[in-house]
Amino acid sequence: MTSIATAVAQPRLHAGLVAAALCAGLLSACASGPAAQAYAGKPAPAALKPADNEQAAFTWHAVGSQIYECRASDKGGWAWVFVAPEADLFNQKDEKVGTHGAGPHWTALDGSKTVGTVKARADGERSSDIPLLLLTAKSTGTPGKMAAVTSVQRLNTEGGNAPARGCATQADAGKRVKEGYTADYVFFAAKNT
Repeated sequence: MTSIATAVAQPRLHAGLVAAALCAGLLSACASGPAAQAYAGKPAPAALKPADNEQAAFTWHAVGSQIYECRASDKGGWAWVFVAPEADLFNQKDEKVGTHGAGPHWTALDGSKTVGTVKARADGERSSDIPLLLLTAKSTGTPGKMAAVTSVQRLNTEGGNAPARGCATQADAGKRVKEGYTADYVFFAAKNT
């Protein structure tokens, strides 16, 4: 009698363990939000090296879109033209800490803001990835997290390049698309600040 009860209980126990393991895996997957895979990229190319008097202050992960509009091209025909980024920024704890938008600018939730100007660029890893960048930066907001930022690197880009199709005739003029992307932004400040 005990051997039959044991034989019946073992598959139930095994099924229970499998179910528990699956639930734990699903909970882990659900708990890992937008920044879960951030900060795991390759080192920056040498062309994107900031000034010697700067040091990395913090890194935030962006999840959002690159916005393009179909416009007449200088070379004739029609082409997708970059309009602006639109992204949320997350720290390594997966907490939303700011936004990224046109300018380009980065705004922390404390109200501080920095605006960048492209200084150097390098290709992304895949043709669908927007370029890696080094930007000079200038604070334009209130005192806070962004106030001391002097340079920004855009690294580990994934996606975001303009689509290959959909902008071919005058009928497409003015059409906008949002191409999803992720990237890591490394913010630099002067040493000893």
